[in-house]
Amino acid sequence: MSSSNRIYAINSVASRPVPGPSTASNADISFYGEDVFNAAAIRQYLPQDTAEKLLSTINEGAPLDPAIAGDVAHAMKEWAMARGVTHFTHWFQPLTGGTAEKHDAFLEGTGMASAIMAFSGKNLIMGEPDASSFPSGGLRCTFEARGYTAWDPTSPAFIKRHAKGATLCIPTAFCSYTGAALDRKTPLLRSIQALRSAVKRFMKCFGRADENVQITLGAEQEYFLIDKNFYFQRPDLVQTGRTLFGAPPPKHQQLEDHYFGAIRPRILNFMTEVEQELWKLGIPARTRHNEVAPAQFELAPMYEEQNLAVDHNMMVMEILRQVAERNGLICLLHEKPFDGVNGSGKHNNWSVSYGGKQLLDPGSNPAENALFLTVLCAILRAVDLHSDLLRTTTGAAGNDHRLGANEAPPAIISIFLGEQLTGILEQLESGTPAGGRSGKPGRMKIGVDTLPALPRDATDRNRTSPFAFTGNKFEFRAPGSSQSCSGVNMMLNTIVAESLDYFSEKLEKFPEKSFNEKLQKLLKETYTAHKRIIFNGDNYSSAWKKEAARRGLIDLDSTTEALKPLKYKENKKLMARYGVLSEVEMESRYEVFLEEYHRKIRIEGEVGLETARSIILPAVSIQLGSAVTTLNALGDRPGKTAMERTVKALGEGLDNLSDSCIKLEEALKKDDSAKIISALNQVRSAADSLEGVLDDKAWPMPKYREILFVY
Repeated sequence: MSSSNRIYAINSVASRPVPGPSTASNADISFYGEDVFNAAAIRQYLPQDTAEKLLSTINEGAPLDPAIAGDVAHAMKEWAMARGVTHFTHWFQPLTGGTAEKHDAFLEGTGMASAIMAFSGKNLIMGEPDASSFPSGGLRCTFEARGYTAWDPTSPAFIKRHAKGATLCIPTAFCSYTGAALDRKTPLLRSIQALRSAVKRFMKCFGRADENVQITLGAEQEYFLIDKNFYFQRPDLVQTGRTLFGAPPPKHQQLEDHYFGAIRPRILNFMTEVEQELWKLGIPARTRHNEVAPAQFELAPMYEEQNLAVDHNMMVMEILRQVAERNGLICLLHEKPFDGVNGSGKHNNWSVSYGGKQLLDPGSNPAENALFLTVLCAILRAVDLHSDLLRTTTGAAGNDHRLGANEAPPAIISIFLGEQLTGILEQLESGTPAGGRSGKPGRMKIGVDTLPALPRDATDRNRTSPFAFTGNKFEFRAPGSSQSCSGVNMMLNTIVAESLDYFSEKLEKFPEKSFNEKLQKLLKETYTAHKRIIFNGDNYSSAWKKEAARRGLIDLDSTTEALKPLKYKENKKLMARYGVLSEVEMESRYEVFLEEYHRKIRIEGEVGLETARSIILPAVSIQLGSAVTTLNALGDRPGKTAMERTVKALGEGLDNLSDSCIKLEEALKKDDSAKIISALNQVRSAADSLEGVLDDKAWPMPKYREILFVY
């Protein structure tokens, strides 16, 4: 690492040719979904009765007929081979937070130096990757290597392409030899099943015929792009995904000129290539734009069935990284890669529909509005009672840097409804008119259509709220950009299922003649008991923190605190009751996530110490030595005072950096994460102060002003 490398990196980026406008037409999207074993492919390659059975499982959640596995496997292989595929893999999501795959060829020997391409139903349904080295939190011992992958037919197989070929990826669940879930998909699928069952029971109370339940998700993905030349000059970025050093430049995001600004040609080319890759995989990427921080961007898809959307988001993150590298860029998905500017989140837009109608859409008649208000109150109750579990799903070392500032919500979970909806619920509680806020005079009465027509955008957005009602869905803004959506949605599904069951138990006992009257009383009681979770103001304000404490809302302000609810007895019982996570699996998640947190903090500490001592300290020492030599040569000539100040600043800065490195080294020996974080912050403070004193040509690593603005 040297200053000459930094200058070379800057010049390399600056000399890149600027791509001109394309004359090709991208309007033809006939290729959409071409690398997915979708409904069209299923019907083309399978007999009609077999195709309909498989599609019934995919679209309606019908049990899979094991007898069709052989036919499906053969059809899948034929379809894939026609597209250049030679290998298949069971694509799964272990507790590492990423995806995993083991590739096998379709090749099957038939004799001496002869073979055929084959794929059996057994190979489709189940695989056996080594499970010993994946995190399990005590569910498995290292010497117990067996782990099984099980085909998830509700998420279609897809093709991943590389320079020399292609692989058929089959989405699967991953479990241990004993049947314990070792992945993120299995609990999500269990929670979807639990919520579907709860919704059907709940809708029956309102006299609705049995319909298909669909839980939907739209996951907005924020990310940073920087030039590869700068990335490889920053060992902190390479090793940890974030900058452990870097003084803020005079200009960063204060002018907000990057937000929704014109997209640079190089970045727009990257975005276009990403979209083409995603569209081939049937991922409905729709929105692209500059985010508020320099070098920060966002991609947003259309909403989809939840399990599929979670799989798609994992693919989105992978494709962002791959396409970035092909374009000489690096995609950073860390929640806070740069200090002092916005971090990156993953806004989780959650909703549920019944028979194709969103349950969070106000209706056009009294019955539909009663249903809407009941679902709304059930969600209020769920989030109020189980906010600790929702917060647990957002706990991560990277997210600790982001929550509570720069447009990320705080760790205190609250719900934003907006004035109009809040006014309606207040009117329901008080039994008196809510004035202009409800949009209609008169008492709120269930079964009588006094609920005003609510447009989809009935309220302004609140970007500081963790859990906001945004028309016909709830947007959970707390998850971090690198996190899987599975944990958040698993927990949200489960707590809403519990709350709907709570309502169903009461509704099932209501006589038909007094149903509306008793429902109104139930909603009033629910709102009164749980309205403390509603907050429509500024979640960043110190006043809200005090008010939240007064209301009794919890503030789990660090990952170590946020993970503790996984160990609470009542939470274990809740998750076990709904068959989502057993008590043992809950314990395992606590151990896995806590260990991951401590490991990441330790890695950051070690990288910070090594970088400070082997890169920054030597550069400052050389500069100090040169300054001392110059000072001594000056004697009493003009410039002596200025050089004395320079020597003093460099000398004191060098001492501060050296002393802070010693403290960090001691913290690492004690292996105390809190002390490592504190000591690393001191090392950073000392180094960042020196960045503004040292000769610019002598600073050994790319600075923020280059990384964030030169790409």
